[in-house]
Amino acid sequence: MVDPTTDSFHILVNGASQPCTADTLLPAFLQSLGLNPRLVAVEYNGEILHRQLWETTRLRPNDKLEIVTIVGGG
Repeated sequence: MVDPTTDSFHILVNGASQPCTADTLLPAFLQSLGLNPRLVAVEYNGEILHRQLWETTRLRPNDKLEIVTIVGGG
């Protein structure tokens, strides 16, 4: 649902509702969550989103993201 006074809405991120504003690009949203975009993989509305598309992906009402953090180890 979009709030017409602020152009804000909510999206689902890993099953939890998160606020978002209109025209937010995916990398900026990830940073707003405290995530380093270089260290995550993103499923966008049910499909893995290739990194080259992130800079042009604007979040919209009812979007669903699954974000997985890449962890190194050995």
